[in-house]
Amino acid sequence: MTDLQQRASHLEHLIENASAKERIALQPQFDRVLATLKASGQIVPRRLERMNNDLRDEALEDMFDNMPV
Repeated sequence: MTDLQQRASHLEHLIENASAKERIALQPQFDRVLATLKASGQIVPRRLERMNNDLRDEALEDMFDNMPV
């Protein structure tokens, strides 16, 4: 397992055990690690892609929840 794969796995475990706010805070870092994995030609497991997509959705929802109406 490469350093990037280990980092992605570590972040996955952190995210799984994090609160909603912590998950949103970890998303940019998780996204960068996955993007770097892809750019280096490594395969990103679907579960990590799904998790990242879910985190993006959570971050967007949080952003709109905090907007004044």
